[in-house]
Amino acid sequence: MLSRRGAETAEQLDIPWRFVPGGNRYDPDTNPSGLISFATAENALVQQELEDFANNNVHIPGLAFTYRYSTAGGPRFPAALAAFLNEYFHPCKPLTGSNVQITSAATALHEILAFSLADPGQGILTSRPCYGRFELDFGNKAHLKLVYPETYAETCFHPDVVHVYEEALLKSNAEGVTIRALLVVNPHNPLGRCYPKETLIALMSLCEKHKIHFISDEVYALSVFDSGEPDTIPFTSALSINPSGVIDEDLLHVTYAMSKDFGAAGLRRGALITKNTALQNSLTSIIRFHSPSGMSIAIGTVMLEDREWCRNFISLSQKRIAEAYRFVTDGLRKIGVKYLAGANAGFFIWIDLSPYLPPGSETKSPEEREFALAQKLVDAGVFLHPGEEHSLMPGWFRLVYTQERRIVEKGLERLESVISRK
Repeated sequence: MLSRRGAETAEQLDIPWRFVPGGNRYDPDTNPSGLISFATAENALVQQELEDFANNNVHIPGLAFTYRYSTAGGPRFPAALAAFLNEYFHPCKPLTGSNVQITSAATALHEILAFSLADPGQGILTSRPCYGRFELDFGNKAHLKLVYPETYAETCFHPDVVHVYEEALLKSNAEGVTIRALLVVNPHNPLGRCYPKETLIALMSLCEKHKIHFISDEVYALSVFDSGEPDTIPFTSALSINPSGVIDEDLLHVTYAMSKDFGAAGLRRGALITKNTALQNSLTSIIRFHSPSGMSIAIGTVMLEDREWCRNFISLSQKRIAEAYRFVTDGLRKIGVKYLAGANAGFFIWIDLSPYLPPGSETKSPEEREFALAQKLVDAGVFLHPGEEHSLMPGWFRLVYTQERRIVEKGLERLESVISRK
C-alpha cells in the first residue's frame, strides 16, 4: 500500500530503541511513578522567563496570519537574527538579513541541505560519538548516508584528527559512497566541548582540498558556561574565521536555531547562513515545504529585537546551566559514575556506564548489552538512550541535566539503584 520510500521510512519505527518511549512522563507532584527521561536535549531552566516575556511583550499583528509575513522568515526576523549573530558570533564580515535564510527548525534545514548538496546514496562525514538523529535528518527522505571516521571522545577535537577524516573520506569514496560534505556540531553534541579554532581551520582546509562542503551546526553556540573544569576551550564560530586561503566561501555553511540557546524548541526556527548563491536559490525553491509560522516569527522577532532582554536572558541561561552542571557532576561522583571531564557547553554530560553492562558473550553484541542495561534503567523509572550516539566505546551514554533539580536528583537516585545491584 505504501511506496518503497514510505515503507522504508516507516520501518525506522521497528528499530530497537530508535525512538524515546512516550507517555507516563515523570512529574514530582502529579506523577511521581512516571519515567524520568535524560534523553531529550531541552533547557527547562528558563521556561518561566520565556513564558513571562511572551505574555508581557508579544503582540501578534494581523499580517502574521498571511503568507508574506513568514515566508522564508519575512523581512524583519532575518535582519534581527543577523544583528544577534553579529554581536555574539563575531563574523569576519558583518551579516545582513540577506545572508540569513529561515526555515521551520534546524531539523527541516538539515533535510534541505541533504536535498540540495547531495544525491541519494552519497555521504556526509561526521565524527563519533555524534547526535544520532542526524541519520534521520539526512537519511529518511534525502537518503544520504552518515559516514563515521574512527574518532574517540578524547581525540576528536585535536587538529590531527583531520587525517582520520581524510582516511574515512577516501575509503568511502572508493567504496562507492561519495562524500559531499563534512558536518561538525560546535559546541559538540553529546560531548559538551567546543572545537579549537585550529581544528576548525584544519577541517575546513580538508574540505577545500577535496571540494566538499563544510557544515558547522552551531545550535549550542551560546549555551557555553563556566563549568569549573580545567583546560576548557571557548566557542569559536566558523563565521569568525576568515575563509581567505582556507576554504572557498561557497563551501562554507553555518546553521543555527532558537531551540537551544533560547530554550525555545517549540518555536521551530532554523537558520542557514551561507554566501553560496546556488544553495540559497535551492533553499528558496523548496522553502514552501518548510516555511515557519507567522506566530513563531512574531514571537522570535520581538525576542531578538529586544537586545537588552537577549543579553540578560543568555547570561541567565548560562549561569543556570553552569549551576546544573555542577549539581549533576557532584551527584555522579557521589554514586561512583565516571564522566568525560572538560565540558563547558550544551545541556548534557557524557557518562561511562560500561562497568555496569551485562557480561558479554558470543551471542551478545555491545549494542545488545547497552539495550539490556537501558531496559534495566527503564524498569527502574529512568531512561538513557542506548546506542544513539554511536560511540566506538560501548557503555557511554548522553545524560541531559538541564531539568528541574529535584527531577535530576530523583533520576540519579534511580540510576544508582540499578548500578548498585551489580
